[in-house]
Amino acid sequence: MTVKDQNIDRFLRVDHAGELGAKRIYEGQIAVLKNHPVAEEIQHMKDQEQEHLDTFENLLNDYQVRPSVMTPFWNVAGFALGAVTAAMGPKAAMACTIAVEEVIGEHYDDQAKSLDDDEADLRATLLKFRDEELEHRDTAVDHDGEQAVGYPVMRQIIQVGCRTAIKLAERY
Repeated sequence: MTVKDQNIDRFLRVDHAGELGAKRIYEGQIAVLKNHPVAEEIQHMKDQEQEHLDTFENLLNDYQVRPSVMTPFWNVAGFALGAVTAAMGPKAAMACTIAVEEVIGEHYDDQAKSLDDDEADLRATLLKFRDEELEHRDTAVDHDGEQAVGYPVMRQIIQVGCRTAIKLAERY
């Protein structure tokens, strides 16, 4: 297996895991905030994450890449993060979205920049998804996520968690 093939395997494995986690974060938020006006926005973001997840599931099959062995953990951890931040209030749920989507936007951008023209379709997919993730971040900013109590600390903790999850999902 070439270094290029190993990179693509890592990219697809971690991106699939990340999209599963993101979908589950939004499901956790919806479970708590289902009657709040912000629920419609969260549902829209979840629907986009589901599209991303479906795409990566297809790409895992196309490239014959195994998913992360930690998938059950991402499933539970994502939902828990979403539910806990939503229980802290809609601003905290949006703060979570800001933190997660900033990291994922950077992650997709870095991946896309590392691909050559042989992987133009994958690069285009990553850039499209990057833009949608950053749109989620902007939506969360518009819904006062930066005004959540303890925002700087919450953002830092969640981003460290996301970066750690990325490293783990790339390997395992």
